[in-house]
Amino acid sequence: MNLKELTKDIVQDYESIPKIEINDICTHSDQVTNGSLFVAMYGEKFDGHDFIQKAIEKGASAIISNGRDIGELPIPNIKVANPRLAASKVASEYYGNPSKNLKVIGITGTNGKTTTASIVYNILKSSGIKCVQLGTLGVIADGFKSEKTLTTPDPVKLHKIFSDFLKKGFSHIVMEVSSHALDQMRVSDIEFDVASFTNLSPEHLDYHLTIEDYFHAKSKLFHGLSITSTSIINFDDKMGKLIAKESKAPVISVSKTGDSDIYFSELKCSINGIKGEIAAGDKVIEVDSALIGEFNAENILCAVGIANSIGISEEIISLGIKNSTVIPGRMEVFYKNNGGKIIVDYAHTPDAYEKVLTTISKIKSRESLLNVLFGCGGDRDIFKRPEMGRIVEKYADKLWITPDNPRSELIKSINDQIISGLSLQKHADFDDRGVALTKALNDLGAKDILLVLGKGRENYQEISGEKIEYSDIEIIEKIINEN
Repeated sequence: MNLKELTKDIVQDYESIPKIEINDICTHSDQVTNGSLFVAMYGEKFDGHDFIQKAIEKGASAIISNGRDIGELPIPNIKVANPRLAASKVASEYYGNPSKNLKVIGITGTNGKTTTASIVYNILKSSGIKCVQLGTLGVIADGFKSEKTLTTPDPVKLHKIFSDFLKKGFSHIVMEVSSHALDQMRVSDIEFDVASFTNLSPEHLDYHLTIEDYFHAKSKLFHGLSITSTSIINFDDKMGKLIAKESKAPVISVSKTGDSDIYFSELKCSINGIKGEIAAGDKVIEVDSALIGEFNAENILCAVGIANSIGISEEIISLGIKNSTVIPGRMEVFYKNNGGKIIVDYAHTPDAYEKVLTTISKIKSRESLLNVLFGCGGDRDIFKRPEMGRIVEKYADKLWITPDNPRSELIKSINDQIISGLSLQKHADFDDRGVALTKALNDLGAKDILLVLGKGRENYQEISGEKIEYSDIEIIEKIINEN
């Protein structure tokens, strides 16, 4: 596409833009090739304007910048107020505005995004719809090898993914939408047909600084909807009604009780899963799910609200829920040969800890000891570390405190901050997660439970700026097989 056509919606002096052919759009100078349009953006660590010269040397045909004085350039320099927004607009234009020709479902919230997206994906697949799931688990679609991405990719990659799958005959995209993506305008030019809110609790405050800023970031998804879109809002969460007020689209409320549009008329949660009936207008949807916990009942409700809003029948919705037997890294259950139970969950926020631990404490037998292995990420909200320790101590018989992506921070410093929230002496702390997990597994009694929190199915530890191969699941499976 030529530069003039590509930038028609982001410049006022349209006629002054030359008709240079653009072969690619890049936001990272390392990706620039001959004919690229390089968009210089501020990042969390680097400023793209510092890499403009490198982009030119690598063959960039044009630059989009924020208008600051960078001197005369040998190629066109299009100055805009907000390069992030410009990147979104030109990426959508370059790839033919693919979201206009797809049914796009966006799911946001502190917890539950991945599980809700996975249930919706299975419902759509059960109905024969060619669909894509995009989020923490990567890019998932029938016939394609799962590809890891950010929870919500940058706008250039995002529009390319949409375009590629549209060309291959896919019709629906189910995607997680992170607060970072909303704040950084990665989805500004995605046309969402349905948006769903799962819940909101303090998280990412190292980035958003206040819970109010975090709320406003999440609410942008609903501000941006059209009147022909639909919002599915979890009213069991205290922030649900506030999010509903932010929606430009009609709202369908869901909750476990009858005080909403879609609700459980019958609900039973046990160690064996979730069973019941959901009332959605004049529809009754049978629920027989292997997922565990009332928080997953809320995720099922959001998924039902989404599926119902796009016209999926109750029989197919029930089948899709039943087919969602395991969500990778979300309350995944493993068994030692002696009968000991291991549960792996990605929970890494105080709210998620409370929900997971409350669930397990309700359904475990009285004679079962609950061991919890966990840690806190480095270079993230330091104030939640003592709180997470307190929550675990409230429910656990033994705490195994370990590294969980310490990044640039000292492991001992993070562990000490967790321990500062404890009042009892029933913990052990480790500087090696694998050593801790191996010991915890070997010590696990026949009637006991080991809850492994934080990493889910991640296959690395991020330590001192390096991603080192590591997997809780591999260690668990190895010890199970050895025994």
